[in-house]
Amino acid sequence: MTISTRGAAQAPAVLVLEDGRSFRGRAYGAVGETFGEAVFSTGMTGYQETLTDPSYHRQVVVMTAPHVGNTGVNDEDPESKRIWVSGYVVRDPARVPSNWRSRRSLDEELASQGVVGISGVDTRALTRHLRERGAMRVGIFSGNAIQDEGILLAKVRQAPEMSGADLAAEVATKEAYVVPAVGTKKFTVAAIDLGIKGMTPHRMAERGIEVHVLPATATLDEVYAVQPDGVFFSNGPGDPSTADHPVSVMRGVLERKTPLFGICFGNQILGRSLGFGTYKLKYGHRGINQPVQDRTTGKVEVTAHNHGFAVDAPLDKVSDTEFGRAEVSHVCLNDQVVEGLQLLDQPAFSVQYHPEAAAGPHDAAYLFDRFVTLMEGQRA
Repeated sequence: MTISTRGAAQAPAVLVLEDGRSFRGRAYGAVGETFGEAVFSTGMTGYQETLTDPSYHRQVVVMTAPHVGNTGVNDEDPESKRIWVSGYVVRDPARVPSNWRSRRSLDEELASQGVVGISGVDTRALTRHLRERGAMRVGIFSGNAIQDEGILLAKVRQAPEMSGADLAAEVATKEAYVVPAVGTKKFTVAAIDLGIKGMTPHRMAERGIEVHVLPATATLDEVYAVQPDGVFFSNGPGDPSTADHPVSVMRGVLERKTPLFGICFGNQILGRSLGFGTYKLKYGHRGINQPVQDRTTGKVEVTAHNHGFAVDAPLDKVSDTEFGRAEVSHVCLNDQVVEGLQLLDQPAFSVQYHPEAAAGPHDAAYLFDRFVTLMEGQRA
């Protein structure tokens, strides 16, 4: 990636997909070139949380909402210490942000962090193209980075694909840290950081949990060194078929029958630990308006998603696994994709979406309470 932070508003830009289709617009954020997997997010709000979600590492995010940047950027809403998206695509960026918490414009924030973007693009046409053809590699080029489109297309096709990408360790913390419980401490949880968002340990802390956030490379001995009442596996980027180390650690947790909760990437890790396969979705689920049914209660939730891979588990039966009986607990009502798993003979469950609601609806907040209930049951 080569970038410059000057002259973005005036610089021409072009977006080139690996199948040869291109879109022209204006530079937004930094000027230069960038590459990644083109995906679209259907959220109408929460762009700051999306940008700072480590699960978007090495992805170029297309916003389906036409107006982006209206509330600017503040210092309270980031989900990590930096923007993780590789590139950003919007139709109509806000000319003047307006919000009492705003400290700077989104354009300025993208430029200061070296994120190359493009505006003035027909994002509806681009999104329909990705729905029809599937997520694919893409490049954004602006300013002096623009060349003959044949040359740009060749560059895009040389970029790495998301299938087979092992990315969790690239975004996870390098050193363990502790998020203290709010109020009286009730439990200790070891949280494996595969790309964790800041709101996730906060949601657990609100429930009296002291959260020890551990690197993605943490060993089983390091997990149990904190004497956890429960173990949590976070969201994260990349292809779950590469996550052999987290799978090995999770299998150790399952063998000890410690209460376990996983979200997003953690759901795929549980799937693999139970012997199920994973596969790449055509264009994935990304946004804060995805309908999911909790099959254990029949309740339908509107949920926040960010995943391009899914677990291949049977929807119509209980499966026998090495760790007891398992079933699909949640399913997406749009396409019947597996959105949750649970073991019936020991305290372990997971969901494919984001119950921390940052950004997003709060329909799934009960899942943190369900985790607490498992730990209470184990202690009793």
